[in-house]
Amino acid sequence: MSVKVKICGLTRAEDIDCVNIYRPDFAGFVFAPKSRRFVSRETACRLRKMLSGDIVPVGVFVDMSEDKIAEIISDGTIEMVQLHGQENESFIARLRKLTDKPVIKAFRVKTAEDVLKAQDSSADFILLDSGAGTGKTFEWSFIKDVRRQFFLAGGLSADNAAEAIRICRPYALDVSSGVETNGTKDAAKIQRFIEAARKLPHEKTTAIGG
Repeated sequence: MSVKVKICGLTRAEDIDCVNIYRPDFAGFVFAPKSRRFVSRETACRLRKMLSGDIVPVGVFVDMSEDKIAEIISDGTIEMVQLHGQENESFIARLRKLTDKPVIKAFRVKTAEDVLKAQDSSADFILLDSGAGTGKTFEWSFIKDVRRQFFLAGGLSADNAAEAIRICRPYALDVSSGVETNGTKDAAKIQRFIEAARKLPHEKTTAIGG
């Protein structure tokens, strides 16, 4: 199977038009007020209605209460929850009582031990990242022994997508700043990134490595 792609931080109708053309698997809406890619619930709902039905909308949250996350989920705006704050196992357990939507838990990777900790998460998926929007990669060799599906983020672009797949074998690549120009989503970069991630030679390389 080819690696899945998530384009995160969509804020404008033009962004939705673009992803509807190039068809990533996931589209991310950031509900963290401190992020420059923040969208309100109303804006996210409007953009969600424009989104192609075969693209999964993901809500990105940073230390928002379980009740507020569940409230946003309740109107159908998002289909997956991505937690990017200090949410612990108890938080995930409480959230699961409020919703049956899949949960992605993000972990900042500085050492190999961080990856080991992430593997124990009860979330449906883990996301391994270099940090909160740093635009830099971490040491990919840390994740060579990961034994569960994960999203890879941090410093990705069309230029290193193939290498990331070859080395890390992720379930999905998650990109935001790597498909932007001057802080705005760039249609040409989105196209290049998705094409780079989905080229058939990547699948062949992964199969050989397995």
